[in-house]
Amino acid sequence: MDRRNFFRKSSVVAAGASVALAAPAIAQSAPEVKWRLTSSFPKALDTIFGTANTFARYVNEATDGKFQIQVFAAAEIVPGLEAANAVGAGTVEMCHTASYYYWGKDPTYALATAVPFGLNSRQQNAWMYYGGGLDLMNEFYATKNLIAFPCGNTGAQMGGWFRKEIKSLADLQGVKMRIGGFGGKVISKIGVVPQQIAGGEIYQALEKGTIDAAEWVGPYDDEKLGFYKVAPYYYYPGWWEGGAMLHTMINTAKWAELPPAYQSIIKTACQAANSDMQAKYDAVNPAALKRLAAAGAKFAPFPADVMDASFKAANETYAEINASNAGFKKIYDSMVAFRKDAYLWAQFSEYQFDAFMMGKQRKDEL
Repeated sequence: MDRRNFFRKSSVVAAGASVALAAPAIAQSAPEVKWRLTSSFPKALDTIFGTANTFARYVNEATDGKFQIQVFAAAEIVPGLEAANAVGAGTVEMCHTASYYYWGKDPTYALATAVPFGLNSRQQNAWMYYGGGLDLMNEFYATKNLIAFPCGNTGAQMGGWFRKEIKSLADLQGVKMRIGGFGGKVISKIGVVPQQIAGGEIYQALEKGTIDAAEWVGPYDDEKLGFYKVAPYYYYPGWWEGGAMLHTMINTAKWAELPPAYQSIIKTACQAANSDMQAKYDAVNPAALKRLAAAGAKFAPFPADVMDASFKAANETYAEINASNAGFKKIYDSMVAFRKDAYLWAQFSEYQFDAFMMGKQRKDEL
């Protein structure tokens, strides 16, 4: 035997074997899948819209490019507020949206995103992942041909921009405010006149005096829309959105077609993007807050009587809905029970730590 030829051939075989072993198992057995995702948000909102791109990139990378998801901004293929409806109908495979956009069809939708005086973002995650919230919501979504997974959170939002100062509950009577969804239903009980206005039209409406106030998200996004130029009073907190959670929603028939490995990757990518979105907001909001202050924004908490009246109005609204919507009540009761214990724990943990550190921040000792 020619020993040199033997070793040369052996080396080639070994090299080929090592290449085969190095290839990811998913790449050898996974099918090629191409889906479309329609977002409810415009590209200008880089953090909210960008979360869908982050999710799609994670899926692409985890499947070695076998599972590709093309992301479309609101209105490119589906109007922003019709995203979930289009997915349920099978027009598009998936969407990235805020569930409470569809509360008009059934208020149960709102419980997955945020409801007045509900959960903060950490509590929302805990309830969804470990308190049964996600299972309960997916029971509801299944009746709409949807399955959904948490995919982003803004954190607690601001209470909005007002043309005039709000010193008491009396100052809110007759105020025309752009406020979305469930929050508008509750705030109407304390004298505010809610207005449904698309994001791109809010500034003009404030400038002309068509509306007196508007809420959007928080400093980073609000700064881009320039509200401080025409409505300088910036109130907090946005009690109707203590932690607004977004979701990736998928058509149930399309979901069933995916291999289990792809289903697992989607769940994992959603959870990673869910964490990423709030991390970015927490990173960019402080600088935006300081820029707004330098530009003349006037920050103030809502007066105590406004908060108390709003809390009472929210509980009255929940009682009304619970009396007529058993599906809502089932999930609401789960959330409320979880909320009670969550705030018990928070008093011993984050609240005490944060209160101490905030005191140091105010004294410029950090």
